[in-house]
Amino acid sequence: MGIKITDTTLRDAHQSLIATRLRTADIIPIAPELDKIGFNSLECWGGATFDACLRFLNEDPWERLQTLKKNLGHTPLQMLLRGQNLVGYRHYADDVVEEFVRLAVKNGISIFRIFDALNDVRNMTTAIRAVQRYRAHVQGTICYTVSPVHPIENFVQLAKELADLGCDSICVKDMAGLITPQAAYNLITALKKSLNLPVNLHSHCTSGVAPLSYLAAVQAGADILDTALGPFSGGTSQPPTESLVAAFQETEFDTGLSLKEVIKVSNYFSQIREKYQTLLDPIALKPDAGVFLHQIPGGMISNLIAQLKEQNQLGKYEEVIREIPRVRADLGYPPLVTPTSQIVGTQAVLNVLGGERYKIVAKETKAYCLGHYGKTPAPIDDQLRKKIIGKEKPIEGRPADYLKPQLSELKKEAQEKGILRKEEDLITFALYPNVAPKFLRGELGESRERL
Repeated sequence: MGIKITDTTLRDAHQSLIATRLRTADIIPIAPELDKIGFNSLECWGGATFDACLRFLNEDPWERLQTLKKNLGHTPLQMLLRGQNLVGYRHYADDVVEEFVRLAVKNGISIFRIFDALNDVRNMTTAIRAVQRYRAHVQGTICYTVSPVHPIENFVQLAKELADLGCDSICVKDMAGLITPQAAYNLITALKKSLNLPVNLHSHCTSGVAPLSYLAAVQAGADILDTALGPFSGGTSQPPTESLVAAFQETEFDTGLSLKEVIKVSNYFSQIREKYQTLLDPIALKPDAGVFLHQIPGGMISNLIAQLKEQNQLGKYEEVIREIPRVRADLGYPPLVTPTSQIVGTQAVLNVLGGERYKIVAKETKAYCLGHYGKTPAPIDDQLRKKIIGKEKPIEGRPADYLKPQLSELKKEAQEKGILRKEEDLITFALYPNVAPKFLRGELGESRERL
């Protein structure tokens, strides 16, 4: 049985290497060729693409999706959805989640990879049910991480819960490039033994071992691998599509894709990459086995560097890197992925720059300790929690149960501002109330980054 390939060039690859700045205008000329290749799917939306389109590229993310759908008629389009966080950084009410999913399907998404940063299934349920209602494919996701509270059995149990909710496939999302070949083999074997669903492995080359782990995963029975076209692969991105296609040729895992066609498309992206050269961070391009010690995903490293530069404290970088695993352990070993990676990273910076641990506490850290992001993998130490939240009482249950429906209020507000031209604009406003009004009124002008 051949292995299927999901290509991430149009989403995670450029998010990992050039801060999500790839423009629609640079994708469209090659779209017909991409569409002919025969990928399982193209991951092209969600994650940080929504935010970056509005904030940096002055593009409407919905229009990007419509344009991609028009030009990629044969290949299923896939998005990354942060469960109750959608494509934002906090939880939204159920009515916002449902409407977002409806519009994403309407505009062309047919596969939704749904995850929660804490692997809390309660934060994924509304999105999963909404995708099922609109008859798209639900890929339930396990955020892979390594800690004393993340044995294989826990991941398998999570996958079973996702299968019981009716997910169509399971993804192991290794956002920091931590999965070793042996771990990949063991986990995929256990998942395939326990479930009757396709299993997709998504990893990053951050540590340098991802291609080896991909081979081990395939030998254990993985069905789908995530790759990126050569010019946007490697480093903190995915393994190269063309290399994997070549490696599996004439084996039982042959992808069935034409290496010649894949290379042709890859050559186009080589030229495009030149335009974005200034955005490529050398740190993001080279493998760093240190990730096995600090577990920091690539995107988070570039954020940290930016935060420290802003405060003229780049000299404290190594100290912050050492503090991150300590903060993560304090907070119950959350997997480091948006938004928990930002919470842990920011708190580590505050601990180092403040000269005393938890002397200054970010409001997101407090919200996390109050249970607003969901159930932590391990309990937070009681004394530390008290220091952070004071006399406030942590919430019990699913965080979104504490949120009232938001859409009718938001609609009134958006109408008063005169920013609704189409139904998608309401969701854009719901997700990004600060940026959206300016964008929707056309006040952001040309893209602020000339390339």
